[in-house]
Amino acid sequence: MLSGNRGFSLIEVMVAFVILVVGLVGVFNLHIISKRGSFESFQQTQASYFTNDIINRMKLNRTQLSNYAGTYTGGLSKPSKSCDVVAGGAAVVCTNSETRVWDLYQWGQLFIGASERVNGRNVGGLDTPTACIKVENTGTVLVVITWRGIREVSDGTNNATDAFIKSCGTSSNRRRAYSINTVII
Repeated sequence: MLSGNRGFSLIEVMVAFVILVVGLVGVFNLHIISKRGSFESFQQTQASYFTNDIINRMKLNRTQLSNYAGTYTGGLSKPSKSCDVVAGGAAVVCTNSETRVWDLYQWGQLFIGASERVNGRNVGGLDTPTACIKVENTGTVLVVITWRGIREVSDGTNNATDAFIKSCGTSSNRRRAYSINTVII
């Protein structure tokens, strides 16, 4: 007698299902890793933007160059005089010193993400940023921004040879750092 049973056995279906699940878990994990990498890259791009922003502000206010030096966490209080230039608005005349104070305030607000808020919390900017500016008499300027990354890898300043870079921010295996060394003449 010939048997007419055709199709898959339960064991074959289970093996195929296990292989499918393992493949889907791998794809899902790959997606998570790529999103984390993308976010880390975005944070570094932001740090680059913020660093270049303060350097450009310093170039426009060279007489106050040495007064930009310091460590900033975005906690400066709003100056009494706004030195923004608004198209079609009233002309604002600020001294170089007032411009420096306004520059540092605006810059700090940028890197803590104060312009993007959800439920009363800053959601833009970097996570727990610290910015450090060193200015030498020769016009050499070193700007360092450190922030907290989302993954534990290593301290972002481990390979830095400059003690100023290593001292910026809180040491941690999640600290990331971006620095630019330039000359403003």
